[in-house]
Amino acid sequence: MKSSGIGGQAVMEGIMMKNGSDYAIAVRLPNQSIHVKKEVYDAADKRPKITKWPFIRGAFGFFDSLVLGMRCLSYSSSFFEEDDENRQPSRVEAFLTRTFGDKLDRVIIAFSVFLSFVLSIGLFMVLPVFLSRILRHWNDNPYAIAFFEGLIRIAIFILYVVLIGFMKDIKRLYMYHGAEHKCINCIEHGFPLTIEHVQNSSKEHKRCGTSFMLFVMVISILLFMVIRVDGLLLRVASRILLLPVIAGISYEIIRLAGSSSHPVISLVSKPGLWLQGLTTKEPDADMIEVAIEAVSAVFDWKSYLKENFDVAVEPDQPNKEPENGVCLEEQREQE
Repeated sequence: MKSSGIGGQAVMEGIMMKNGSDYAIAVRLPNQSIHVKKEVYDAADKRPKITKWPFIRGAFGFFDSLVLGMRCLSYSSSFFEEDDENRQPSRVEAFLTRTFGDKLDRVIIAFSVFLSFVLSIGLFMVLPVFLSRILRHWNDNPYAIAFFEGLIRIAIFILYVVLIGFMKDIKRLYMYHGAEHKCINCIEHGFPLTIEHVQNSSKEHKRCGTSFMLFVMVISILLFMVIRVDGLLLRVASRILLLPVIAGISYEIIRLAGSSSHPVISLVSKPGLWLQGLTTKEPDADMIEVAIEAVSAVFDWKSYLKENFDVAVEPDQPNKEPENGVCLEEQREQE
């Protein structure tokens, strides 16, 4: 396995793939055509160099993934909104439109990211602090309480993943998540990006966000067993303030895991791969086709295979460079 450096996420009926600052969203439309949009997300390039240092870049990368992920989810879901010409906008919609005008979409995405961040902090970081106080009735050892708090955090996360997995849209999202991983695994193991090869590839990947979240929780257990504070409010504050540190450490581990096949690294990555069994499902051929188009829009996988595995791919279907918002079927007809 040789790391390609590309990553992505599942969106509504599609895939977002990112390579450096370039990212592409491929969506399967209701008419079964594939819509591809390619853009640039260069927020990281505009920040000071210190934000790219090891153990610091992880917190900024986590924030970028939230912003870009919400932007891509909003874009993909726009293709499936019911269009009712007779529907009148509500007073709130009308007020927001008058107030923000063309910036309304950005405002909504910013608010969504903020709300998601606050809810995540409350559910996965703050709530376990309160629940862990139950252990004080039987054991007031600070190490035991910190460990129990971490176990609660992991249990809440797993329960959350399982429960939302029963939703129809989330089930399909998990299938597209599997298609994303399969495409990356396919090329990183030296196989051409075809539906057959992708289907035979693993749906688990070491650089997955699910593994990242598990590392965050495990690192938090170790860190909070060492850093202890008295008082409930101080404990809550420490969990929030130290989150960037935890994210930074977790990011470096996941980054190393994604580019190494060392037995120790592979062993450390196993729990995250097992957990991905809940967040990834086997995709169908149509989903894989969408994922292939997303990868091809931002990554020259044929040159990558030639340089890293000496695998030559027949140039009968060269990689497409889609214009923003073009349906590939229409583009092929034009060619």
